[in-house]
Amino acid sequence: MAFQSFTLEQLNALSKNTLDENFGIEYTEIGEDFLCAKMPVTHKNVQPFRLLHGGASVAFAESMGSMTGLMLIPDPKLYTVVGLEINANHTRGVKEGNWVYGKCTPLHVGRTTIICEIKITNNEDKLVC
Repeated sequence: MAFQSFTLEQLNALSKNTLDENFGIEYTEIGEDFLCAKMPVTHKNVQPFRLLHGGASVAFAESMGSMTGLMLIPDPKLYTVVGLEINANHTRGVKEGNWVYGKCTPLHVGRTTIICEIKITNNEDKLVC
């Protein structure tokens, strides 16, 4: 499994005028077999108790999975990346004013599907989702 040649600048540019930009998602690291990003917890993605909204965590994960899929498909001009299924366990709240960090690691890269594990952590590297 090898990522296609994408830079952080390219991934972040693809985020313009999308949910990624609205939520402040920034791709921060491309590894040999992973993609990392960060997202601020702001008024745009909290629930009424000023904690990160579970749906925002899922959207953050979906964005990382889609970008990872983009980097793994053989030809981005011939294929479109879409999510098939997502499951999330919310283990810890994060208050407005903090950041969350995501790491997306492909577990399976098939001919037409990719399965990723995505972990979201807080400032203290504790699991959030």
